[in-house]
Amino acid sequence: MAARRRRRRLKKRTRRQLQVWGAVAALFAVVWVARNWSVVWPVLVAVLATAVVGGASWILLRAHRHAVGQDRAWRAQEEARARELSMAEVDALSWQEFERYIAELCRRDGCRDVVVSGKSGDLGADVVGYLADGRKLVVQVKKYAPHRSVSSQDMQKFVGTARLEHGADVALFVTTCRSFTKAALGLALRQDIVAMHRDLLGAWVKGAHLETLIPLNGSGGGTRRRPPA
Repeated sequence: MAARRRRRRLKKRTRRQLQVWGAVAALFAVVWVARNWSVVWPVLVAVLATAVVGGASWILLRAHRHAVGQDRAWRAQEEARARELSMAEVDALSWQEFERYIAELCRRDGCRDVVVSGKSGDLGADVVGYLADGRKLVVQVKKYAPHRSVSSQDMQKFVGTARLEHGADVALFVTTCRSFTKAALGLALRQDIVAMHRDLLGAWVKGAHLETLIPLNGSGGGTRRRPPA
């Protein structure tokens, strides 16, 4: 008990000493500032001005970032709306017209010797041509309602013929529906089939170059790109 009381008294004494020394230091600072006010006040003004400018800059930077974020969101919405307006025209095409339209998009982007099969029994090669660098392009075209998904069976058929039957260097599966099923997309990614759903097709229709869309392969909307484990 005596040891505890000694420790308490020591703590109180130490606290009082710190308070005294703090008051002395504060008084010394006030006296020094008063005597050297002509030197101190420009420094205080500079510090205050720096703080004000820094705060204003931070506020402006936040406002700018917020405005940029809103602008990007607005542009994304407008681009999506524009794609969908263009896709409404595509939806109005017959499946034969749609195949010919895809062939025209390929030609627009520099593909050569583009041919549309236009018949049944084409073994998945609805459109065939060559990219600007000479690679053979084989396109499977499926004109489905937007709410549908490309099934695994559809993808399996194209996987089985695109390279073995047609010798494709680039195999492209284009559809007007919004997504591929997880199984279909997983198969496409494993077999190096380019899966172009409605979002990517909309971008292609609006002017995006085919060779910039090929690496996206199923991303940008619809089903997630990562295949199931």
